[in-house]
Amino acid sequence: MPGQRAETGPEPIHVSLVAIPEAVVSTLTGIFDVLNAFALMGPLGHAPLDPPPFRVEIVGLDEGPLQLASHVPISVQRSIASLETTDIVIVPSVLLGPEGWRKGRHAELVDWLQAMHRHGALLCSACSGIFLLAETGLFDGVDGTVHFGYARAFESAFPKVPIRPEQVLVVSGKREELISSGASMTWHDLVLYLIARHAGATAAQAVARLFALQWHQDGLAPYMTFEGRKDHHDLAISAAQDWLAAHFPVANPLEEMIRLTGLTERTFKRRFTGATGLSPIAYVQRLRIEEAKRRLERTKAPVDEISWQVGYEEPAFFRRLFKRLTGVTPGSYRRRFKIPEFAQPRRES
Repeated sequence: MPGQRAETGPEPIHVSLVAIPEAVVSTLTGIFDVLNAFALMGPLGHAPLDPPPFRVEIVGLDEGPLQLASHVPISVQRSIASLETTDIVIVPSVLLGPEGWRKGRHAELVDWLQAMHRHGALLCSACSGIFLLAETGLFDGVDGTVHFGYARAFESAFPKVPIRPEQVLVVSGKREELISSGASMTWHDLVLYLIARHAGATAAQAVARLFALQWHQDGLAPYMTFEGRKDHHDLAISAAQDWLAAHFPVANPLEEMIRLTGLTERTFKRRFTGATGLSPIAYVQRLRIEEAKRRLERTKAPVDEISWQVGYEEPAFFRRLFKRLTGVTPGSYRRRFKIPEFAQPRRES
């Protein structure tokens, strides 16, 4: 496989980091710095690899200055026309405007990506960079991930790509050559994976320590905020959703919604599931857990008390449900997302 050091000998693995106007500067430069970290490790007390395992270049349609989505200019080091082969291609996060992703805008880049894949390159995306990679058609029928905030937009633009926004890193393809990372800072997981794959686990651990990077081993479910679908046109179900948003802790919310809409139980369940993608009970559970997350973040109330506040009389059931929907326990969630004491506003004496 191109890029494996055992086959390429001492030559560094060539990484093409793609710059387009929609790219986000922090992801692009962060990936660049971390993959180039091996030259920095000696002065910081780590044994450097000689030669460094990667040679990273920022590539694009044309060499020279390019202003990114953050309105920060960067310099494209090499044009894609001058690259016949590369080992790894990485498309960093992109920022979508109100109109969404504009297909066909980067046709020359898409052709180049397809050619690099034919020559054996790994194609990788960070966060929303998969929008560009998906235009190649190579992800059709192949699992990928994207920032959960862009999941619906991606599904609409590329319905043939099974998307898993709750997953941190998805490695797909017959050669494990199609790699996507999820929301925002999961590019950390992407670069650590690439380092471990091509330079070994010890090198990945050293880089993780150097930059204080952490694997997102619990997945992205703890970070995701539930928002019920409202893009349907069922007025009765919309009314039920609006009522539920303010009354989800009540006992027997299903009975109350059925009474509110005047529908039979069977018809209500069928229409609710069709409109929202969730059964009424699953929808209620997600609203309750979302409120529990906010209370765990912002209050010091005991978990059992929060369980009762959001509508569950049995704390044991609440804890199991919370773990199933978020991937972590209530206590773990609170430790991860509460504001630490050192960051709390100081009160006057």
